Amino acid sequence: MNRDLAILEKLEKELSLKQLQIKSLLTITQAINDNVSADGLFNMYKSFLSWEMGIEKMALFVIEENGWECTTSINFNKSHISKMIPLLLQHKRLHTVKDDEDAILQGFDIIIPVFHKDNPISYSIIGGIKEKEDLYNKIQFITTITNIIAVAIENKRLFKKQIEQERYRREMELASEVQHMLIPEYLPVESKFALSKIYKPHFNIGGDYLDYIRFDQDRFAFCIADISGKGVSAALLMANFQAMIQSLIFQYRDLETFVFALNQSVYRITKSDRYITFFVAEIDTKQKTLRYVNAGHYPPILKMNGTLRRLDTGCSFIGAFEKLENIKEEKIQLTDEAMVLSFTDGLPELRNNNDEYFNDVMLEKFVNENGHLDPESFNAKLLSEVDLFRGDNDIADDIAVLTCKIY
Repeated sequence: MNRDLAILEKLEKELSLKQLQIKSLLTITQAINDNVSADGLFNMYKSFLSWEMGIEKMALFVIEENGWECTTSINFNKSHISKMIPLLLQHKRLHTVKDDEDAILQGFDIIIPVFHKDNPISYSIIGGIKEKEDLYNKIQFITTITNIIAVAIENKRLFKKQIEQERYRREMELASEVQHMLIPEYLPVESKFALSKIYKPHFNIGGDYLDYIRFDQDRFAFCIADISGKGVSAALLMANFQAMIQSLIFQYRDLETFVFALNQSVYRITKSDRYITFFVAEIDTKQKTLRYVNAGHYPPILKMNGTLRRLDTGCSFIGAFEKLENIKEEKIQLTDEAMVLSFTDGLPELRNNNDEYFNDVMLEKFVNENGHLDPESFNAKLLSEVDLFRGDNDIADDIAVLTCKIY
């Protein structure tokens, strides 16, 4: 009789445990289907282990973007996390903690690892199971719940990452569209002068900018700039920058005042968080003059009368300071046919397979040997030279080139 009662009690306990397990699985599954937050799932896990399974000590570790984090725990000192993680990473399957293992593991009974393919995504370390009866079944169920929670959290993380990547991709597409709308598609080729460009943004989106402004039949200006940063914010700043140039350059008779006003307009937007290197030149084909200001930009190369010179007179960056001091404009008399090669720093910083740069010496040599060509032919040959030089090396930064020939 007593034996029958014992069997009946055991069956009732097993049934009660199974009912508890089914109820817990349904609750957690429903929570996952309802897209309960990660914190909500962690709290459910902690509550289930503490109240339903009688666990006295627990810590759940989950891999995040910045490394491993202890997301929920019971009677665990979180200052031990850095020491605990290397010990957990040694295990790829359910592990029973031994008495001779590291002291930090003492007080825990089992380590439950959760893997996605070959990568660990979670570890749960459990200790102090009050009810030792049917221990194997309880551990198996705790393992099942841990796997369900860990996989649900990993799916949330991957989904969030996918959403962020999609948002980033759309931002890059938008920035690229804005940027390409701002870069002039065609540049003038006339009897007195000609312009030609090379524009190769890094990964389809960059911070390089070039433009051309016509004043009248005899006067025009061209400019080139490198805006710090990438993405939508850089593209929007570029759009604002173009609008400022197109507006301000017609308001002032000299380039010094124009650059001063341009800097103030940019600074009001950026508050020095971003800056712009900028070169602007004004050509008068009737008076045969070239006037320019270089605002911290890589010095363009002027070839005239068989000699080369760098156009480096000017001031500091645009947008870095509230007021630009000591802006200097230089005026050059064009006594002969002249070519100006302006470019962003992506060109001289281009590297080949031997880790050598397409440096100033190579650039000046190329201009000296090919300055007789028209801008379109010159740029085509320069692009071939660049591709030959870099070989199979990727372009590491944006490259913009604006070549101007005054006949």
